[in-house]
Amino acid sequence: MKIESFPREIWAWALYDFANSSYSTALAGVIFNVYFVQVVVGPQGISLFGNQITSSAVWGYVVSFSMLAVAVSAPVLGAIADHNALKKKFLLVFCYIGVLSTSLLFLVSGGDVWLAIIFYVVSSMTLEWSLVFYNGFLPEIASRERMGRISGLGWAVGYVGGVLCLIVNLAIIERPGWFGLPIVDNIPVRSTFLVVALWWGLFSIPTFLWLPERARARPLSSGAGYVKTGLRNLLTTLRKINQYRELGKFLIAFLIYNDGVQTVIVMAAVFGAQVLGMSQKELILCFILIHIVAFVGSLVFGYLSDKRAIKTSLHICLLIWTSVVLYVVVIDQIWEFWVLGTIVGFALGGIQACSRALLGQFTPSENSAEFFGFFATSGKFAAILGPVLFAVLTDLTGTPRFGIVSIALFFVVGWVVLCFVDEEKGIGESRHSVVS
Repeated sequence: MKIESFPREIWAWALYDFANSSYSTALAGVIFNVYFVQVVVGPQGISLFGNQITSSAVWGYVVSFSMLAVAVSAPVLGAIADHNALKKKFLLVFCYIGVLSTSLLFLVSGGDVWLAIIFYVVSSMTLEWSLVFYNGFLPEIASRERMGRISGLGWAVGYVGGVLCLIVNLAIIERPGWFGLPIVDNIPVRSTFLVVALWWGLFSIPTFLWLPERARARPLSSGAGYVKTGLRNLLTTLRKINQYRELGKFLIAFLIYNDGVQTVIVMAAVFGAQVLGMSQKELILCFILIHIVAFVGSLVFGYLSDKRAIKTSLHICLLIWTSVVLYVVVIDQIWEFWVLGTIVGFALGGIQACSRALLGQFTPSENSAEFFGFFATSGKFAAILGPVLFAVLTDLTGTPRFGIVSIALFFVVGWVVLCFVDEEKGIGESRHSVVS
């Protein structure tokens, strides 16, 4: 299928990364997770079924639960969207449910553990669901020759959005008087959740105005509803997966190594706060630097993936990730956290851009949302295991240090599985599907 997209459509697509990165960067990555651990749950943790669970372990379990729900549902939603050409409508609905639930986090104060969990899980799930359909647009707007660069552009624009939102939130936390905010009851920190919701909702508007839905709906079978049709299409996709052996192997590799990536993203700030005693300001400034470097990394690796093998770029990124998390065993200075953050930021941009580009190369365009649903499923099942392992080891050892170090296992095993993926063969399999 010939791709005829206009620059406005590409930028409209990329702006959704700019919008939603406020959530993954400013809220889940560095502000709400620390607020949840230190204020909502508190240093004493919680008692559940007669067991005392540390606050950082509680956060790990909450993240795992939300990812489990996404992993189970994403393929069905993707199949429904492909069959009925509903990617854009689903993206719109889940985007603004996420915006609403994110804004409700403002109501959460110290001790409101279950309220915080409910609002966070809903916002996290709707964000991840929206990304299924957002990613599904990539094969519609990018040719195979440009997919790496356009995927990298999306991540790069996302990092810009995340950094700018972090800067605004840092100003609110450090200078609440500028915004007329009282400093009682953590109002400045809680106000940043409203900023994230507004940012996500406002900057998503160009996506819905200018990104077209090129897919065409296929009529439902007699007596079949959307859910039944989606499940049937999902089963069909599971049967078809034997035709895409390289895609299947890549999804396994991605499931494993993305486990490590997602765990580090949601746990790094908790580690910095609890183990190294970093302040909220220090963490935000460090994450701003990380995402500036990630912006560069996404562009560099996006370009390299178009010029050289994407798999080679992924191997380089995984080597960097492995080295960084192993060093956590001996880290005891804040400046070391900054150095490691800079290094991992470059690899973060690379691994995200290259992973999405390789999936796009392996994906038949007529099944884009459905296959990206599998992509989301792999990623979310991965994100279940990592935080659980982190939580268990943190509870057993009393420190997040060994929870982070254990993640190296996922990078190493993922690297090994990736070695068995034949990039050229995978591209050939997807092209054969389009022709046939």
